[in-house]
Order: sequence, then structure tokens, then C-alpha cells
Amino acid sequence: MFESLTDKLQTVFDRLRGRGRLTESDVNEALREVRLALLEADVNFRVVKDFVQRVREKAVGQDVFESLSGAQTVVRIVHSELTELLGGADARVNFAHRPPTVIMLCGLQGSGKTTTCGKLANWMRRQGRHTLLVACDVYRPAAIRQLEVLGEQLKTPVFVGQDGMPPPEIAASAVAHAARNGQDVVIVDTAGRLHIDEAMMMELEEIRRRVEPSETLLIVDAMTGQDSVAFATQFHQRLQVSGFILTKMDGDARGGAALSIRTVVGVPIKFVGMGEKLDNLEAFHPDRMASRILGMGDVMSLIEKAEETFDQKQAIEMERKLRESRYDLNDFLEHLQQVRKMGPLEQVLGMIPGMGSLRNVQVDERQVARQEAIIRSMTPDERADPTMLNGNRKRRIAAGCGQSVQDVNRFLGQFETMRQMVRQMMGAQTRGRKRRPGFKMPLHH
Repeated sequence: MFESLTDKLQTVFDRLRGRGRLTESDVNEALREVRLALLEADVNFRVVKDFVQRVREKAVGQDVFESLSGAQTVVRIVHSELTELLGGADARVNFAHRPPTVIMLCGLQGSGKTTTCGKLANWMRRQGRHTLLVACDVYRPAAIRQLEVLGEQLKTPVFVGQDGMPPPEIAASAVAHAARNGQDVVIVDTAGRLHIDEAMMMELEEIRRRVEPSETLLIVDAMTGQDSVAFATQFHQRLQVSGFILTKMDGDARGGAALSIRTVVGVPIKFVGMGEKLDNLEAFHPDRMASRILGMGDVMSLIEKAEETFDQKQAIEMERKLRESRYDLNDFLEHLQQVRKMGPLEQVLGMIPGMGSLRNVQVDERQVARQEAIIRSMTPDERADPTMLNGNRKRRIAAGCGQSVQDVNRFLGQFETMRQMVRQMMGAQTRGRKRRPGFKMPLHH
């Protein structure tokens, strides 16, 4: 979502780095460009004005003009202020002291509310919580069935009211049901509308009064820009929203809503949806998002994703195979599948420090799929020992995956080059470990 903004900010900072010591006019010129970049990203005008003013005051107060690392100081100040703009500290979920914790989700129709209920239930399950989903959207055709399908996928129970039962009554009955059956989190899926209307708001107020939720979370479609900030303000005035979930953060919109909404409404962002799958919901970390926007990567999120995806024993065994040159195409296929579980490859690469600056690098997911197809067209013995692949075998593999023999040869050459490079790197690490007593090679980070 922030690709265009990231590109523009990196261009500004690259220019600063090339100037050595900075003058006041250098900083003012850079901040003018930062201001324009933020406005073009659809960030609220007042938010931009205050942000640039705070950065300027801090930059002038830190003697950046006398320092050889003045550009780095400016970047550090921008990162700090961007983190504050996004909320400063992490906003955690407010769990009730006495279960169940009730979380009420609301928002306009089309914002991804029902799907987000499933994603949040999945997130809760990873935290060891037992969740009950509640179908209070009795107006939209197939909304209840959609929630039931999500519940089936997650093996999570869904509470559905009796015919004619009003949504506030459904919500209250569901909370009582959860208390009796040991479910410690209740997620209430409320009805959305195409626009805010009085009947909708009164129903939401009544549900809130009946169940007294620990969290009232507003689903905000990040693709709708400043309009989302306006309707979020109206929701908050009526419902005292406790947090936001930004959806469609993997889209190609300008992203101004994410940078404006915390400051304008005064309510923290708690989660962001980064894709369509049920595991594509992340707890929101302002400092990490600021790093991503500035192209500085997000190592902590990358490690967390890897730890969720990779089994530690498998990772240790894979490292051993790489060190002993026993890493074959069976291992590579398994590794490839695990990496793809972490999310779109461009997102994963964007979390690696330095990769954000490689703006011309395009990750072709189709190429990865083609590589996988080549491997799957081989027998297990051929994957274990690619040296047995003669001309006839390669022609059979090419026909099996719908590619040319040249494509198969190119892939095999790339795989062997990668294997040799990794072997050389591991050899260098091992030699370094011998020279430095106490150094331990990381096994799976």
C-alpha cells in the first residue's frame, strides 16, 4: 500500500545522504518534499502540517547541520515522529478480567467485516483462546451462512439466533451461551450499511448496551482514503470505538487513512489485514509500520512469521543438510512451500532491511510456481539426485510441467549455483566461529 510513498521518501533521503554536512536549506527542501509526498498519499492536511513542523523543530534542535551523519539523524527523527503519528506504543487487546471477553465488530458494508471476524477468531486461536462467533447481521443475504462457513474452516462454533430474534437479543444470548460453555472470547459480527443511518447506529448502540463489550472495533477499508476518516469520526461519536482494524492494507491505494486516522479520531489501530487468507491479520505495531514505510524493513515481523511457519526441528535439519551438501530438490520444494505460507513474496522481501530500496526488483510469483511445477514433474529419486537427469528425463519433465527443456536446464543451473553459494557462506561462518570463541551460529532466524 505504501509503495509510492516509500519510493518518494527514499528518494528524498538518498539525496540528503549524498550531501555530507547539511545546511538549513537542505533540511527545509527535504521537508517540503516529505510534505508533498504525504499529501499525495492522501494524509490529512492538518496531520501533515503538524508532522512536518515537529520534525523541523527536532532537526534544528539536534545540530544536524554540524554532523557528518546529519542525514541519518533526519531519518531517525522522521521515523520517530512517524511512529508517534501511528500511535506510538502498541495497542493491545483489552481482555476482560472475568471471561468471556466480548469484542464487537462494526463498520460499513463492504469493508470486509465478516471475513475479519474469521481472521480475528483465527488470531485468538493462535493466542490459545476459545472463541464463539456471533451472527448478528440478519439483513445482508447469506451473511449468516458466510460466518458459518468461516466457523467450519476454523473449527470455531457460530451462534445463530432464532428466526425473528433482534440482533441485540442474539448478542446477549450468545454471551450467556459462551459463559456456560467455557468460551473465553465472543466476537460479534454486526450488520453494516452502505452509509451511516440512524437505524443502524441505534441498533449498534443497543447491542453495545446489552453486552458491554471490552472492545468495540471499527473495521476501516484502507482503500477508501479520507472518507474512512470522516465516517470513523461519526462512529466514534456514537459508539466510543476502542480501536480500528484496517483492512485491504495489501492494496494499491495511497494509504493516507492509516496515517491520519489515529491522530484525527484519537483511537489506536489494533490490527491490520494484509491479504485475503484467514491468517492474514496482524497485530499493529506503529514502530514496525514506520520502518516499512521508510523502506527500513521489519525484522521482528519477519521472525514472527518464520517462527509461526517453520518447525524448529525441520529448520535445524535443513541447516545440517546445507552444511553437509545433502540439500536436494525434495528439501528445496518443502522450503519453497513453507516460505510461500508466510505470505506474498513481495511482502516477505519488504520486511528484509535494505530490500525496500530495491525499487526496480519485481517478484514474479508465477516464476516460483513454474519452479515448483518443474520439481513436481520429477520422481523422488530425480529430486534427490539431479545428476541422473539425462536428455530423455529432462524432455519428460518439460512435457509434464508444460515448459521447455531449456527452462528445466536453467532452473537446475540456478539451483546448483544457489547450493554452492550457501555452502561457501556456511563455510565462512564456520571458519569465523572457530576464530571467535563463544560465537554461535543462529540456527533458525
